[in-house]
Amino acid sequence: MSPKNVVFKKTSKDKSVGVYMGKRDFVDHVDFVDPVDGVIMVDHEALQGRKVFVTLSCTFRYGRDDMDVMGMAFRRELYLSTRQVYPPLQDREKGVHTRTQAKLLRKLGDDAYPFFFEFPDNLPCSVALQPAPNDVGKQCAVEFEIKAFSAESQDAKIRKRSTVKLMLRKVQYAPEGEGVAPSVETTRDFVMSEKPLHVKASLDKEIYYHGETIKVHVSITNNSNKTIKNIIVSVDQVSNVVLYSNDSYVKCVAIEEPGDSVSPGATLQKVYKLLPVLANNRERRGIALDGKLKHEDTNLASSSIIKEGVLKEVLGIMVSYRIMVKLIVGGMMGSSEVGLEVPFKLMHPKPDAVRWRRRCSSRSLSAPT
Repeated sequence: MSPKNVVFKKTSKDKSVGVYMGKRDFVDHVDFVDPVDGVIMVDHEALQGRKVFVTLSCTFRYGRDDMDVMGMAFRRELYLSTRQVYPPLQDREKGVHTRTQAKLLRKLGDDAYPFFFEFPDNLPCSVALQPAPNDVGKQCAVEFEIKAFSAESQDAKIRKRSTVKLMLRKVQYAPEGEGVAPSVETTRDFVMSEKPLHVKASLDKEIYYHGETIKVHVSITNNSNKTIKNIIVSVDQVSNVVLYSNDSYVKCVAIEEPGDSVSPGATLQKVYKLLPVLANNRERRGIALDGKLKHEDTNLASSSIIKEGVLKEVLGIMVSYRIMVKLIVGGMMGSSEVGLEVPFKLMHPKPDAVRWRRRCSSRSLSAPT
């Protein structure tokens, strides 16, 4: 994520406008979203009497821009808001909403003007589907962008030389509180078997952080006369592309198959360890990733948390995770399967929580023995 005390700057080719922002990651707290704020620097000589506008947009892209079908591009604008920055429509002081803006204005002088947008609470977070290694062009993604430009009017033709764009990210962090540790169990009866098979799978907690090992506790009581020939434990990522077709993509992102078996009348208590990370899935097409800024790495997409009452159809790509426990049961007529699904969330911790844990860890290491 964006480091502290860093100013992001980008200027148009003709030097007429420049964008200055204190951050490019904006947090969706479910109940509200961090507002987007920054400063536009103008060069009056390069402007040559033109006005300056700034636009915040959210776009869902599901194909390359050059893949038009009957004049329709494979992209849809989910949100678009435009402000006139220069000439200012209000006193400059009234447009200052944050300390970052105030500091930038003091540093940049009288040719700098603030801008401010409030995110609606029904927009998706930044997420993209990983292309195959040989795919070209832009990937299927939800993207956010700040665009500043100079033109005679808002509706006039915009020149590329007078335009500057800066990609943003809308992110979610793990909510506070542990939640209820998920647990699922099932009992399966078989023909020609007087007693059933009982299976239980549970996790230590509901929310796991990216890069954290997941321990799956599996308990099997096999009172049947069947033999469990194999046990497969995996992590599935489920991506629902709800905007245009309601497609669902299920991708296994971690798997453990040690070849365990359970004989009739026997039991098994075992903890399986799984690590769902992008490093083991970089070549696989269609896996959902957190949105990334240029030249930065990313990770598997975080679980989507949706505000109650928001229409899912406008959220672009929704991501969820589940543990799959699959038992291969042998029999006279061939093998059958018994399966369990245990849902969980995979997210980033809040940066403040990370700093607190590091501080506590350093204190414990430096404490006298």
